[in-house]
This record gives sequence, C-alpha cells and structure tokens, in this order.
Amino acid sequence: MQQRSGSLIEWVVPMAFIASAGWLVWHIPAFILDFLPPDDPSQFDKLSALFKRNDVAPNLPGLFGGFADIVDWLSLILVPVLTVIGVMTVRRAAMEFESWRPADRLAVFIGRVTMMMIVCLCSVMLYEVFVRYIMNAATLWANELSLWLAGFIFLTAGLYAMQQRSHIRIFLIYDLMPRWAQRTCDTISVLLILTFAFFLVYGGYGEAFDKFYRWETFGTAFDPPIPATLKPAVLIVISLVAVQAVINLISDWNAEPVEHSAADDIDEDELRRLREAVGASGVGDEDVTRGKIQSSIGSKS
Repeated sequence: MQQRSGSLIEWVVPMAFIASAGWLVWHIPAFILDFLPPDDPSQFDKLSALFKRNDVAPNLPGLFGGFADIVDWLSLILVPVLTVIGVMTVRRAAMEFESWRPADRLAVFIGRVTMMMIVCLCSVMLYEVFVRYIMNAATLWANELSLWLAGFIFLTAGLYAMQQRSHIRIFLIYDLMPRWAQRTCDTISVLLILTFAFFLVYGGYGEAFDKFYRWETFGTAFDPPIPATLKPAVLIVISLVAVQAVINLISDWNAEPVEHSAADDIDEDELRRLREAVGASGVGDEDVTRGKIQSSIGSKS
C-alpha cells in the first residue's frame, strides 16, 4: 500500500465520518420509533419523550410521516458512504506496518477515525477547563462526553493495534522456535481469540440489544446514551478484532521469521529529527538533552 500522502481528504473524511456518526447516534431513537416501535405504550412514550428532548433540529418535520427528519436520513446515508471513501483513500504512514492487504484498509481507516476522536476529546477537555476556570461557567456535558469519546477510543484503538501488530506480545520463547512452531502458536492464538469473541457475542448479545432497544442513558444532566451505544460497540469491535486476527494470520503465514529486540521500540525517524535539532556535537542551541547547559555548569564548578 502507498504511503500516506498527507492530502486534505485524509483529514476531512474521518472528521466528516465522526460528525455524521455522532448525529446519527444521537438521533437513533427516531429510527427505533419508526422501524421497531416498542409494543409497551409506556416505553414508547418514554422513548419518544427522550427523542423530542434531545432532538437537535426539532423544527424539521419527519420524513415519510415518521420521527426521523431529512438530516437524520442524510447522516444514515453518509456513514456508509464516508466509510467506503475513507477505506479507498487511506494511505500508509511512514511508521506504520508495511505489509497491508485490501482487507486491512477498514481497520486502518477506523484507526484514522480514532486519531481524530482523540483530537475531539482533547478539544472538549480544553474547552471545559477554559469555561470552568476562566469564565467560571462549567458545562453540564463535557465530562460525560469525554467519557463517551474515551470509551469509543479505547475500543477502536484495539482494532488498530491488532492490525499494526502493536499489541502486547511476549517473544522470549516464541523467537527461539522454528518457523513451523511459530505458525502453530499463531494459529492457537487466533483460535483462542475467535473462541473468546464468539462466547462474548453469544453471551452479551441479549443485554446489548436490550440496552440499545430501550436506549439506556447515563442518568446525568447531559444524559448521553453511553450504555446503549458502548455495549453493542464492544461486541462489534471484538468481532472485528477477531476477523483482523484471521487476516493477520493469513498475511503473515509465509513471512520470514522476525527476531525481536529492545531496538524495535526505537523510532529511527524520531531519532534522526532529534539529531538534526541538537546538532552534530550535541551541544547546539536547540540541545533537547540540555548537554550544553550541563557542561557549562560543570566547567564553572
């Protein structure tokens, strides 16, 4: 796969995806009421009241005589469209895993979305600090929104880590094995991941669907649907991680054995930039190691 070109589309598409997905998730009750309305009248009234309270565009009429308006339907269409565009336009960055298959593109695009969500999370936290301590006007939504975003970041970052082979692994014994034994260990690991994912989805599907269908909220002043969204997201992302593990096994099956060492954690590009910053002698004006200061102090003493 080509290296990431740094083009504008690689920034715009993940941010547009987050905006569309955020709008869609916030207005999911409209689609539940339109397509899967609760049989219990009290539950129906509770969900409709929740939707009307949280509707960002209450003045827009619902399409087809339902609750979802044109913006809701547009976000529903944009999410898969932007996913396809993002998967097609994603490029490999210089520090990322070199061997990519077309099947890896979805995980990498989700990784890009995760990076943008980190930017959103930091922006929310900085805004809360500013209005709380400078303007003395704290928000009711920043803390819960931060928790909500952090939950999704934690989940989706795991999928990206699996694709990049950057998850925690212990190589002490693995590197001593012949290649056929390494393949056996890899196969066993993937089978264990698949088993875990199967039983997690099998055991958690009922609770996740119930929380989603009732649109269970957090119970605070902002009252975001954290339980209704994160519980299903856990099952979806774990399933994608299991699929990615199979893709990794297939991709690495005929790869040459790799010996791991502490040097694997060193970013050569970062070291090169540091050397250029401090100069050849390491005592330049931009010496990030403070070598010049320390040497001058030592000479005075």
